Amino acid sequence: MKALEAIKFGSQKLKENKIPSFILDSEILLSKSLRKTREEILTNLDQKINKKEMLVFHNYLHRRLKNEPIAYILEEKEFWSKNFYVNKATLIPRPETELLVDKLLKIFNDKKITILDIGTGSGCIILSLLSELKNSTGVGVDISSNAILVAKKNASKLKLLKRIKLWKKSFEKIFNYKFDLIVSNPPYIEKKEFINLSYDIKKYEPKIALDGGNDGLDLIKKVIYKSKNILKIKGTLALEIGNEQYRKVSKILVKNNFRIKDIVKDYKKNIRCVIAIYN
Repeated sequence: MKALEAIKFGSQKLKENKIPSFILDSEILLSKSLRKTREEILTNLDQKINKKEMLVFHNYLHRRLKNEPIAYILEEKEFWSKNFYVNKATLIPRPETELLVDKLLKIFNDKKITILDIGTGSGCIILSLLSELKNSTGVGVDISSNAILVAKKNASKLKLLKRIKLWKKSFEKIFNYKFDLIVSNPPYIEKKEFINLSYDIKKYEPKIALDGGNDGLDLIKKVIYKSKNILKIKGTLALEIGNEQYRKVSKILVKNNFRIKDIVKDYKKNIRCVIAIYN
């Protein structure tokens, strides 16, 4: 079979299964099967594919037909122009989170700071920050040992192991440390909303990183309370939050001696992140 025929075959199968990006996904999965870039395949559609390669392609297609996210099949996701290793132990990095990184880099532009990333997952937030803030150091914590292994792999890949500590522990058990910046993308989905998440998210992504309790604010509240003890005076707390949570979250922040410094809107103009200063 030639590459073009394989792409058409894969596209058709994915289309029948109502996968919206069926052509792109077929091309990406074929490139993964052949260990070539998508561009290399698209510029040589007459290349022959052997039986072994077709078996690999069929296996990837089978996984995608079950709605498994492309990022988990490829074991990578681009974030901040870097390829991060991901697996089912971590959330898939989202483009909206890059907006938070961008805002924080503008605020701390070349300063020397200490950063804590709560619920670090793949490490995409703190590692992206450290890759730009060359004089800064950080700590990433997660209660999942598998997530910490993923973050370590990414830190190693980006040559940042000397500037980051990665701990498998609850952020509530951090004492005797003071940070300039605490950043967190905590679970913020309301329990009742969980059922409405798309199938690929609720079936494959770690529930522990999504479920924010009955009102979606369980972890957000805990992060705010804890931050008061481990932030330096005038330190910054940057939180990613869910849709329509801004009003409630800002009230909790103000009540706990934080002053709202900035907000970040996502591509749909929803307030997605809140940045506050501890007074």
